[in-house]
Amino acid sequence: MFGSPKDVCKAAAQAIAIIAINPMEISFSQPVQTVMTNSSGELHYADVVDLYGAAPVALRARIKSATRIKDAVLPAGINRFYIEADVIALIRGPGVPPHLTYIVDLPLDSRGRVPKLKGADVLVAALPVRDRPGELQLTARDAQMMWTASLDAQVRSVITAVLAPDAAPVVTGVGSAFHVAGSIPGEGETQIFLTTANGAPVSLSILRRPGQEPRWALALGEIVDEAAGPPAKDTLPWYRLACFLPHTLPDAAVTELAAADANAAREDYAFVIARLGVCERTRR
Repeated sequence: MFGSPKDVCKAAAQAIAIIAINPMEISFSQPVQTVMTNSSGELHYADVVDLYGAAPVALRARIKSATRIKDAVLPAGINRFYIEADVIALIRGPGVPPHLTYIVDLPLDSRGRVPKLKGADVLVAALPVRDRPGELQLTARDAQMMWTASLDAQVRSVITAVLAPDAAPVVTGVGSAFHVAGSIPGEGETQIFLTTANGAPVSLSILRRPGQEPRWALALGEIVDEAAGPPAKDTLPWYRLACFLPHTLPDAAVTELAAADANAAREDYAFVIARLGVCERTRR
């Protein structure tokens, strides 16, 4: 069905498109608050959601063979492989055959050698190839990760959160904001409405009282629950905010507010951004 590995490798070397589903490409009025850290190479929560949260297919596989594609034009230190693998567990996606093939680009190992792949267990984020049920296309150049129990558990947790009926939607920007001052100095409430990919309502509320730490909450719906609070770090709602909100409140969000109210809304938005913290990523 696929031809010999040699034929497939030759064709792959001539023209291969590895499609990236990359939420970091969403544009806002300010750059997102992201830093690259963790020199150990371990993935941060944001990395896992970036890779596996939007992937149509996620699975654990064991590499049966890895044929190096020697004619591929790649950056120095990168090698392309034609992978044949056995499926161990399908984590997300339509049914797949027990045996799959795909192309992956990998760097040399720490000793400058071609990595040994045969027999390795990997986690893969991929797209199904139309009319070719036994082939996959990786969603990013690094969408094949070496399997570990902890990464497997994290991937499953992320996918469960993404597929939940009440999952936090993809945040695409800030819509509008308003502020109401209280009856005494230092008292006030700000609401900030966010825009989302599916149009679902998402808003932030910040409440200030004299002599108290400001309180803020995330609302996923039309009604703001006063008992709700901020999302916990390294959860899907936190990721939707910390990794994609602009650093500062866009001017367009406060154009209809009086100067004092606009300044208060900006201050409250800055408070939320500071409390969310930095979106850390290892992947580049």
